[in-house]
Amino acid sequence: MEGVLSVVPEVGAFLLGAPKCGTTWLADALSQHPGVCVSDPKEPNIVASHKGTFPRDDSEPDWEAYSDCFSGGGVRIDCSVHALACPVAPSRVARFWPEARLVVCLREPVSRTISHWNMILDTGEDAEFGEDWSNFEVAWADSRLNCDTLYGASVTRWLEYFGRDSILLIEANRMRHEPVAVLTEVCAHLGVDEYAFDLDAVHNANTAADRRPITFFGRIFRFTASLLPGFLKGPIVRRLQARGTNVYKMPVLSSEAPEKRVISDAQRALLAEQVNADLTLLEGATGFDASGWRIA
Repeated sequence: MEGVLSVVPEVGAFLLGAPKCGTTWLADALSQHPGVCVSDPKEPNIVASHKGTFPRDDSEPDWEAYSDCFSGGGVRIDCSVHALACPVAPSRVARFWPEARLVVCLREPVSRTISHWNMILDTGEDAEFGEDWSNFEVAWADSRLNCDTLYGASVTRWLEYFGRDSILLIEANRMRHEPVAVLTEVCAHLGVDEYAFDLDAVHNANTAADRRPITFFGRIFRFTASLLPGFLKGPIVRRLQARGTNVYKMPVLSSEAPEKRVISDAQRALLAEQVNADLTLLEGATGFDASGWRIA
């Protein structure tokens, strides 16, 4: 244990949630704060066994690679959102960072699920991992989609290791309508001073406009970029992010995304029993008001 601790970096907070819950916007805003060190890349996907929507890996984290994800001073915050639904992450985080502060972004579950589903189909990630999510019923039946929507089950696992006061729950819609209030709450929760954020400079690179299917050349480009060492790639990525530039929107690297897909009332009803029960669990465990999210 002592040998492991010598290479485990000091991390003070974790930004959790699910795809399409506003975590990209919040991470980008927090990166302006001189007292906060946001993980680079935004989602290291090292501590949790959930490495994204599809990849799973229960092996011991690569702590040296994890250390490289943080540079600069301030409170280090890991923004690997998929850690929320990961069954391994709560105990692992509590083992190494028992005093960590947790910021959890939540969004109305049906709209979140549909956005996540659209994102996977737009980027072709399901096919990349040998799946076909074109049928919504098939996609929802896959735990790799529904686990991110069942907030109550996820948060309850974290509460087995962390006190309720360690967890700040943020409703995604508030980031759009009350950004200053949200950032003030997050700063207070992280224990850093309030800051005059430049909201006009905050970029959300995870929008529908960016969800374009990657072409063959795009996959080659992405693979080649993954081989570059962090000290070379990092400054380039940060410069592009600061300008709100997504190189994968170039026609040669990606193609136009199809029209946004919707689900029928019957498909929506498929979620009702499971989602409503989970929202009851969330409310009971945290006191969070999810009454407006229930599926009739």
